[in-house]
Amino acid sequence: MKIAIYIRQYSTENEAILRELFSHLLPDDEVFIECEILKELNIRSHQFLKAKPFSSFADLDNSYEVMLTIGGDGTLLKGITYLRNLQIPILGINSGRLGFLANAHKDDLQNVFLQLRDKTYEVVERSVIEAVYADSGDPVDPINFALNEITVTRKNTASMITIDTELNGDFLSSYWADGLIISTPTGSTGYSLSCGGPVILPTAKNFVITPIAPHNLNMRPLIIPEDTEIKLTISGREKKFLLSLDSHIKSVDKKHSIIVRKAPFVVKMIRLDGDSFINTLRYKLLWGEDRRNK
Repeated sequence: MKIAIYIRQYSTENEAILRELFSHLLPDDEVFIECEILKELNIRSHQFLKAKPFSSFADLDNSYEVMLTIGGDGTLLKGITYLRNLQIPILGINSGRLGFLANAHKDDLQNVFLQLRDKTYEVVERSVIEAVYADSGDPVDPINFALNEITVTRKNTASMITIDTELNGDFLSSYWADGLIISTPTGSTGYSLSCGGPVILPTAKNFVITPIAPHNLNMRPLIIPEDTEIKLTISGREKKFLLSLDSHIKSVDKKHSIIVRKAPFVVKMIRLDGDSFINTLRYKLLWGEDRRNK
């Protein structure tokens, strides 16, 4: 089995999880670890000398059977920037707290490896969104996609911005707000949810537009088909606004209108046997819990 492992930052807990992972490896397994983390590990231990480094998207190809990330949802989101449009499925091992994406538990690694070897897991496809400049069609950034959401926000915290929004060429509204979130179903349990957006099942073919602190209180989140092309034109006191693709932030001149649309590829995620988004939703958000029963 050929495995890529991504860890965003070194910690003794993450090293302990890696040690447990390595205890389940077979002699012919090939393991590749992000280069900076591997350097740190090799300074501290000789257990990981078998592993080889990778540093970028260019180092990976479709010969890998899986990418494992160790951390929380943010680590998995960073991990997919190494995969981009490759067909490598990704599985997050959760060493963080609240995780909707990184669902494999660090205390269940034996079962994780058993399912990976026996291929008893399911690969599910998650829609991805991208952003391009409206005038040229050029990508706004070299890493030009997001699994969770694309967000436009004000650069200066002192004043709101106006976001003129069109859907497939039809004018929708001018949002006078701190910003606007375009979320995938995967991202509906993230930033959008905290701004009052709905939870959408990952298999739904929709996106949701959620305003951030709108000045007009009748502005509500809007669910749209995923094949909708969204044009955003920003105006305000500042010359630039902030565009974020998941956790990656870029400053953009307001003279540029932005097109947000479904990307031409999907991210493949591993769903282990017994895993369910509905169960995760109920468990993570404590739905149905009654404090009177505590």
